[in-house]
Amino acid sequence: MTKSRILISNSHNPWFNLAVEDCIFRSMPSDQRVLFLWRNSETVVIGRAQNPWKECNTQKMEQDEVYLARRQSGGGAVFQDLGNTNFTFMASKPEYSKDVSTAIVLNALQSLGIEGRVNGRNDMVVGEGEQLRKFSGSAYKEAKDRGFHHGTLLLNTDLSRLANYLNPDPKKLKAKGISSVRSRVVNLNSIKQEIDHQMVCDAIVSEFSKHYGESPELEFISPENMPDLADFASRYATQKSWQWNFGKSLQFTHTLEERFSWGGVELHLKLEKAHISESKIFTDSLYPDPLEFFNEQLKGVVYHPQHLAACFDKVVQAYPNHKIELLELRDWLATAIA
Repeated sequence: MTKSRILISNSHNPWFNLAVEDCIFRSMPSDQRVLFLWRNSETVVIGRAQNPWKECNTQKMEQDEVYLARRQSGGGAVFQDLGNTNFTFMASKPEYSKDVSTAIVLNALQSLGIEGRVNGRNDMVVGEGEQLRKFSGSAYKEAKDRGFHHGTLLLNTDLSRLANYLNPDPKKLKAKGISSVRSRVVNLNSIKQEIDHQMVCDAIVSEFSKHYGESPELEFISPENMPDLADFASRYATQKSWQWNFGKSLQFTHTLEERFSWGGVELHLKLEKAHISESKIFTDSLYPDPLEFFNEQLKGVVYHPQHLAACFDKVVQAYPNHKIELLELRDWLATAIA
């Protein structure tokens, strides 16, 4: 019996596709691995812990009927259109490995004549030196017994529209030593002119099947042709809701922000009588869970470096693998509010 499953979406609705992804991830058997391929109509996709009003030109998006979609994983904001191919690899632990899924994608592209490689924390690139260009970014989500790696591939995206809808963080741009987002990305059709979504999907499916030694039947899905996904209606309703996409972002009276090597952090606080009455943390970190847990500890805390620092003890205990990043955040906060 095959352990692999390959799904390809015929829908271009980002809320539908992200809801499908989330449902599969939550309900997949513990011994299964999944490849999911899809693409979206014009959309700005933001990370689970990002602030859309800071990351996006929401007014321009509404005028141009561009979707806003908040994904389940961390990371930063990206613009997508039908010139993008999106992929998701899911597997149970300990089989789950982003190195394996990245290799499958790179091998698939190599079969098409494109020599890509990994650069930095989550980018796939081509070229060298000043000609280095990014064509893919990734994000990740892990649960106790499973994980997924999803990302985008720029095939023939309208790069001129990136600046229309995204508000790049000046500190992030400075940290990366670049003058603009647009200058460091490239469409793969500039390398292989005839490349398209179907060609890339076929290549990734072939490499996925080759790697695992299985050839599962392809499952094509759409709103009219749905597999049996547990709780899909509820997940889709959440994914397209204002509350999920915008409502997680409240207005606060005090803002602290900084950029670290592992991502940017923006902390919004509402203070009453020197205590934190409400808080919200935004980040493009690939692993927002410890930061969100820290945010949960802040309600009622005295707005003083010593009291804020004390919150980190519980967070470090819960997320020991992120101790270095958490202590760096703690030390910055102690200075920022001193």
